[in-house]
Amino acid sequence: MLKTNFIFIGEAGSGKSEIAINIARLLAGLDHRPVNFFDMDMTKPLFRSRDMRSEIEAMGISFHCEEQFMDAPTMAGGVNRYLKDQGCYTVMDIGGDDIGARAVGGFAPQLNRDDTSVYYVINPYRPWSGDMDHIDWVLSAILGVSHIRIENIHLISNPNLGNGTGPEQVIKAQRALEEMVLPYKPIEFLCVREELYETVKENAEIPVLPLHLYLTYSWLM
Repeated sequence: MLKTNFIFIGEAGSGKSEIAINIARLLAGLDHRPVNFFDMDMTKPLFRSRDMRSEIEAMGISFHCEEQFMDAPTMAGGVNRYLKDQGCYTVMDIGGDDIGARAVGGFAPQLNRDDTSVYYVINPYRPWSGDMDHIDWVLSAILGVSHIRIENIHLISNPNLGNGTGPEQVIKAQRALEEMVLPYKPIEFLCVREELYETVKENAEIPVLPLHLYLTYSWLM
């Protein structure tokens, strides 16, 4: 069945927002179907896709989010309608580990359908992704509140230490991650900054997705 829904979950700081934006951009150029992007991150003030709303909308993508008041969780409307509509693509950026994933538990019937791909993003350089016990703990907590079935989870590797990450660091972390998770689930693809793509592609044994970085801030450059 054609995949029309693409859901991104993972540990805070794993890079899922960057990946979600890049996938939405690719879908916008794929065919005639409109693309809907849902920013469902309700837990952290920085590195949220809503910060790039104007850039995302300039790609021809419809952007959906609700502004928060202090720490009050808010839910964008129309989620169920677009998830069920195979005449469009829907991309959802689910932020905040199990805290953020709790918000999508009510959509589990749609998220577990054959037309939906749910991606768990792993950055092995993050504190809670350095070994299999921690990966399993975070993923189990997310699945427990979102009610997404483990067999519907697809793993994405996004090894980076920030903008200064070199290709050697990417490959080293990727190989370490493969040793940890391949006995349990395959890794669908590896993500790298677009300037590292050619070098990493020559040394990787799985598909590589080049990422254009949208969520950059002047004080981190």
